Amino acid sequence: MKLLSQREEHVMLAIWALKEGAYLVAIKKYLSNILGKNWTLAAIHTPLRRLEDLGYLESFLGEATAVRGGRAKRIYRITKSGLEILTEYKKITEALWANFPGFSLG
Repeated sequence: MKLLSQREEHVMLAIWALKEGAYLVAIKKYLSNILGKNWTLAAIHTPLRRLEDLGYLESFLGEATAVRGGRAKRIYRITKSGLEILTEYKKITEALWANFPGFSLG
């Protein structure tokens, strides 16, 4: 299994949540909101390229819009192998947290 960084995992989960609306700026806004810190576009663009190179993501150009000066947005989606690795990461996380039943910081 190819290991993902936490940032790559976060980017993939954001894409899964955003569905067909998963483009660079929307991913940035989603992660900034969920994680409570402002992500730069470069901090998202780098993992997007790596994940696409690994075959975990695919992208396509959406419709051109007047708001973007006639340019199209690049939309990202998770591939079958990307979904498989996310599922594996979820199993690993659940197995690790299983050792802390009723865990609470409060």
